[in-house]
Order: sequence, then structure tokens, then C-alpha cells
Amino acid sequence: MHVIGSRKRKIVGGGGDHRLLLIRRMRCNQCRKIHHELPDCIVPYKRYESECLEQVVTQSETASTVAADDATLRRWKDWFQEQSTYLLGVLRSIAVRFHLNPVEKLSVPSQSAHQEFGHYVGDAPGWLAQIVRPVVNTNLWVHTRSAFLSG
Repeated sequence: MHVIGSRKRKIVGGGGDHRLLLIRRMRCNQCRKIHHELPDCIVPYKRYESECLEQVVTQSETASTVAADDATLRRWKDWFQEQSTYLLGVLRSIAVRFHLNPVEKLSVPSQSAHQEFGHYVGDAPGWLAQIVRPVVNTNLWVHTRSAFLSG
């Protein structure tokens, strides 16, 4: 890949503060497609930092300190619930492909969707970014909801 320029991307922090990031645009020498180099703080197609989404997904709505309305917080939780099975499958596939051994599963079923991800990326802060990076880098991120709508 070689760098062909950059583009601006706005991102919202947990306190509602807006930041402007400069994202590098790169063209693949083989397929000629343009790719954007995303930092860990960005989840593709989301406007808030990954830490904000992570906090909302792991905590109850009353404990969240993210500056977003309740409908947005519910949408994020729904999005994560919908995507969790797919993302877990992708992480399992990557682990098999690279002969990696995830942490042993617990004998007791997990209480929430995000706890299963701990077997692959741990449960320390930043776990969502640890999920996003390999899924995006293997070109397995689901780009649009319309991709599943046919007919």
C-alpha cells in the first residue's frame, strides 16, 4: 500500500467533546482499492470513540457517563447484541487460522454478550478496540446493514 492523501474525520468523546482526526488514505498496489488507516479509538461507521461504546455496552444505562441521549445508548447496546455472535465467529476463525489458543471457557455460562469476548481479547479497558482491529484488518467487518437486505 502507498499513501495517497488524508481525510478529516470528526469523533465525539465521552464528555461530548468533538475532535478532528486526520485519517491516512492508502491505495493497495494489488487491488487498487482505497483503504483508510483507522486508529484504535474509532469503530467503523460510529461517531463516538470506542471507549464510549465499550462503556455503554458493559454498564447499565444509569451508570453510563457518556454524553449521548438514551435512544443512542439503546441503539449501541442493540447493535452490539446483534453483532456479538458474528464478531465471536470471526475471532474464532482468526484464532483457528493462526493456531492461537483462546483462554479456556468458563464452566458457567456467561452473563452478558461481552464476557465471551474475554476469551479472545481479555477484559481490560480497550477490549472493544482489540476486537475491532483484527476483524477490520481481515476485511470481515460488516460494512452496511443494507448488505443483508435483499429483495
